[in-house]
Amino acid sequence: MNTSSVGTVGERGPLSWSRTVERELVHRTSVAEVLLTDVRRAGTADAFEAAASWPRAHTTFPRDGSQRHSPLVLVETLRQLGLYVPLRFHGVPAACHAIITDLYFRLCPESEPPAGPGATEITCRARVSDVRRARDGSVTGLRLDVAFAARGAVFGRGGGGVRFVAGAGYAALRARSTPGPASPLPRTTAHRPAAATLTVNHPQDAVLAEDGDGLLVAPADPLHPFLFDHPTDHAPGIVLLEAARQAVAHRSRGALARPCAGRLKAVRFTELAPPARVLCIGHHSTWVFRIVQDGTPTAYGTLSYP
Repeated sequence: MNTSSVGTVGERGPLSWSRTVERELVHRTSVAEVLLTDVRRAGTADAFEAAASWPRAHTTFPRDGSQRHSPLVLVETLRQLGLYVPLRFHGVPAACHAIITDLYFRLCPESEPPAGPGATEITCRARVSDVRRARDGSVTGLRLDVAFAARGAVFGRGGGGVRFVAGAGYAALRARSTPGPASPLPRTTAHRPAAATLTVNHPQDAVLAEDGDGLLVAPADPLHPFLFDHPTDHAPGIVLLEAARQAVAHRSRGALARPCAGRLKAVRFTELAPPARVLCIGHHSTWVFRIVQDGTPTAYGTLSYP
């Protein structure tokens, strides 16, 4: 089994990038999509250090010659830490549903490591706060803030909140919705913008379609190895963030492809169908976006560019 052992409090050896952590503890089906390789406490109950491996072969790696990883890989590393730490160290059952309430990230372009051959070794320093518990003491939510470093230099930060809901509670939460299956393209006059205008590597990486009224969240590949690694009954937050990024790239005619900072707040589930709309407007170097489904906002946020 290609998984790593996990360090304990006070362990002094170096972090390891040799093997991935258990895929089940980061809610991934494919081991190839597991970015974390080692996680341990860092002296106190709320502090952790972790190792992550960002492969150059990842589907998100830009083929534009910039030699820099996609910000989505940082966000995915944050997501995996937001699952692994509670499941491994706070006793949250792996069967619980994790609901991301909000997230943020910011990069320092001057400190970002260029991607070399193979993979980039990332060191993460994480801190847990605002731990919420049920009456029986079980953890129902928390916040996590992470600093990302490579070759000794911090180049990025990110954080967010997550709720944990058991099966019965999640079923009740979702009973108010009637999600439908994802559709490769809405049955309207919508068309798929060219990959170059969305600044994606391959047409199957597109998550937007366009009709006479604007842009729609309509992933070209509902089984995309990164965006849809495992079955889901709603649009994942990473898909919404990528939809917003592609929307800004499209509106700017490809001039703005790589945000250096972003925020996302989910106010309700975004269903897989009918397609939600992405609305965005720019103000100087920052773009504000909203995800709207059936006239109701489901998420909103900002993306900032150098």
